[in-house]
Amino acid sequence: QVQLQESGPGLVKPSQTLALTCTVSGGSITTNSYYWSWIRQPPGKGLEWIGYITYSGSTYYSPSLKSRTSISRDTSKNQFTLQLSSVTPEDTAVYYCARLKLPIATMKYDYWGQGTQVTVSS
Repeated sequence: QVQLQESGPGLVKPSQTLALTCTVSGGSITTNSYYWSWIRQPPGKGLEWIGYITYSGSTYYSPSLKSRTSISRDTSKNQFTLQLSSVTPEDTAVYYCARLKLPIATMKYDYWGQGTQVTVSS
């Protein structure tokens, strides 16, 4: 059974960098059938895709967040991380990591982390 678990600080100050880690168990992040995604949900709003990292380490980001986003991985720990720089209160959201099953066109996220609340406030 695949499990994803987000970790990181729940409170970040404005202008700082938000950093979250997703630890994956029960499956390797280098398996060539999946991409590994970050998604968020601001309060009262819908889900927003942030970006993903492929099984080979390539990254793709939402155009609206691309200038502030970096996704990386540590294959030895089976983890992938999100860094979002220059945060503002508008970045307050529940952040999820999720596994995207290929092909991309299916948009099938088959496993999700439980989500972690991140609040941007001074």
